[in-house]
Amino acid sequence: MKVRLFAAAVAACGVLIAGSASAQGVKIGILNDQSGVYADYGGKWSFEAAKMAVEDFGGNVLGHEIQVISADHQNKPDLATAIARRWYEVEGVDMITELTTSSVALAIHDLSKQMKKIDIVVGAATSRLTGDACQPYGFHWAYDTHALAVGTGGALVEAGGDTWFFMTADYAFGYALEKDTGDLVKEKGGKVLGSVRIPLNSSDFSSFLLQAQSSKAKIIGLANAGLDTTNSIKQAAEFGIVKGGQKLAGLLLTLAEVHGLGLEAAQGLVLTEGYYWDRDDNSREFANRFFKRTGRMPNMIQAGTYSATLQYLKAVKAAGTKDTEAVANKLKELPVNDQFAKGGKVLPNGRMVHDLYLFEVKKPSESKKPWDYYKQLAVVPGDKAFFTAKESGCPLTK
Repeated sequence: MKVRLFAAAVAACGVLIAGSASAQGVKIGILNDQSGVYADYGGKWSFEAAKMAVEDFGGNVLGHEIQVISADHQNKPDLATAIARRWYEVEGVDMITELTTSSVALAIHDLSKQMKKIDIVVGAATSRLTGDACQPYGFHWAYDTHALAVGTGGALVEAGGDTWFFMTADYAFGYALEKDTGDLVKEKGGKVLGSVRIPLNSSDFSSFLLQAQSSKAKIIGLANAGLDTTNSIKQAAEFGIVKGGQKLAGLLLTLAEVHGLGLEAAQGLVLTEGYYWDRDDNSREFANRFFKRTGRMPNMIQAGTYSATLQYLKAVKAAGTKDTEAVANKLKELPVNDQFAKGGKVLPNGRMVHDLYLFEVKKPSESKKPWDYYKQLAVVPGDKAFFTAKESGCPLTK
């Protein structure tokens, strides 16, 4: 009995020591999908990007070590919330970032507000995060559904794609992307002919594709992401949808999915990203270092995670403390200038505003080297891509 009590006391001391250490240092958590439909979209590669940011910052802040940990939320909000709560309450995590999957991001956004901790969403899309669901310690970094609608949706409508049918992921992200894009289509004089909701991680899209095909819409909007998008595109080819004259719009498509598809299948797709590795010297410098570590080029989620992590550390340094209120205020004051964004600014609702880019996927004959996948069609200015704080519907800005 005494042995067991002694062991319990030692264990308790261990927890206290660990808690004391984490109270001094800064601890960052990367919470995302590392084994499912979004594993390439962000996954362990985002964890690697965050570690690069810590190394580039120097490995410590305010005289203490910076730690980065990660976990796989498996796209389950309840699991993600349990992990985040343990991180905040027991493991001394100060900030959680990446947060792929909108339903997960909304849940963690709410928990972070309750526990007065900072989260910086990179991988999730819903514009609600800085809209009706905004909160004082929550930030949204790389893109959102409104920006994708303005970029890809706006370009296709202006090019004559004025009738749409949506194939929509059946959760918060899909609904937001369909709504934001549909609203913009109608605003520009187009029509939405219908939509179908598809469970996450579906393997057979045939019945949904047949509905889209029979709608005769000029544009089939894929309001999904990751493997769901690549599988939609592959199966659409089997149905001859593009050959039949309809166009597919990958409303959330990144370099990772284009790489998975290959140029033969992906050529001609129009998409919007906030980052492309071969755009300029800064993006190439970061991408080449990332490639040496991972064997792949980063997409906007991985580059955005690097940026979010780096900016958080800059804010801690500028605040002279890791106190949540002080750091949140600094995040809203400091400009964002790094390998991801130039001249970025954070609005009072937590939305980081920066330019995005409209790309077309190259034909195989146009690609001159590995990962040479995009040709840039246009710059989408940040103040056009994102809602203003006033337009967002965020209660904090009223």
